[in-house]
Amino acid sequence: MDSIKYIPIGTIHTQYQQTANMPIQAALAQNSLLAVAEIDAPFVEGLTGLEAFSHIILVYHFHKAGPAAMRQKPFLDDQEHGLFAIRSPHRPNPIGISIVELVRIEDNRVYFNHADMLDGTPLLDIKPFVRVFDHRDEASLGWLENWFSRLPKATDSE
Repeated sequence: MDSIKYIPIGTIHTQYQQTANMPIQAALAQNSLLAVAEIDAPFVEGLTGLEAFSHIILVYHFHKAGPAAMRQKPFLDDQEHGLFAIRSPHRPNPIGISIVELVRIEDNRVYFNHADMLDGTPLLDIKPFVRVFDHRDEASLGWLENWFSRLPKATDSE
């Protein structure tokens, strides 16, 4: 198979200089500061219309990831799992995705909340999050089912 080459469309700037204390998923990034994706000039026109969406999907390159291992122990479990059953950045193709809250767009800067990536991360693509397309009520949680079942349950009175 031929190799595939991607050209970054910009750079993500966040508060996280290292992986320590960085959220493991965007949905868990409640304490992250406002982050910005700085889009390179040839791609700025592609932002037209994106401001109408409340959330976006960022596709990026894990530029500080280590070598891939086919079995790894994820943060949320004590057991190893196959690489493709976890979201580790240490992959054959270190590509990350995060659903983040779009705050605003100014010129070539896309401001967002819930950053879970390192400062300087190369941005590969942006897609609008469309809840009708991107949400599945019937989706199972796989091995994470056990982890989520241990979380406190919200009551109707809360």
